[in-house]
Amino acid sequence: MAQRVTPGMSPEGPRPSYMYKVVLLGSMSVGKSSLAYRYVKNDFRELLPTVGCSFFTQTLNLDEATVKFEIWDTAGQEKYQSVCHLYYRDAHAALLVYDIANKQTLSRAKLWLEELEKRFLPDEIVIALVGNKTDLAAEREVTTEEGEEFARTKGLLFMETSAKSNHQVNDVFMGVVRELLRREKEKASKPSPHGRSTVDLRASGARTRCC
Repeated sequence: MAQRVTPGMSPEGPRPSYMYKVVLLGSMSVGKSSLAYRYVKNDFRELLPTVGCSFFTQTLNLDEATVKFEIWDTAGQEKYQSVCHLYYRDAHAALLVYDIANKQTLSRAKLWLEELEKRFLPDEIVIALVGNKTDLAAEREVTTEEGEEFARTKGLLFMETSAKSNHQVNDVFMGVVRELLRREKEKASKPSPHGRSTVDLRASGARTRCC
């Protein structure tokens, strides 16, 4: 598992510094690139399909820690699926993004979850299910309850967003960072005999909604 703690302290004081790799996974045109662009640049653009992978960074100076996100936005086209595992290797968090106006994209997000479950133990990665494009509510094919129930059964964080209207985009990333930091605290307070701790989201009472 990748080293999560970067050496040194923040300039403001004795706060720990963490670097986390976050990957965005999902079908083509669900808005992964737009979500990343909105979060990092606070702007919206109708972006062309990602070729391979795009990369963004964002630094958060929180009260308890300084957090740097490395955000990897993966291509949604089927032809890139075979190489996507190279991009999410050593990830600390993943956003499984689907389009609320396209039910098939939720099925694709579920397949991505199966891929992650093959490669990561529950304590190795924080996973959030993200229903994007709430601005298309009139065309909705996936109910909030359906997404919420699937996330609950799998122990995932859950939120609906809109990169276009900037609805809860920052909130979903903050929900992920809060869970990452919660795990850091739990790991520090309850080290296992083998130098690692196991956090089972299904048993930890983690929220399935961040809002």
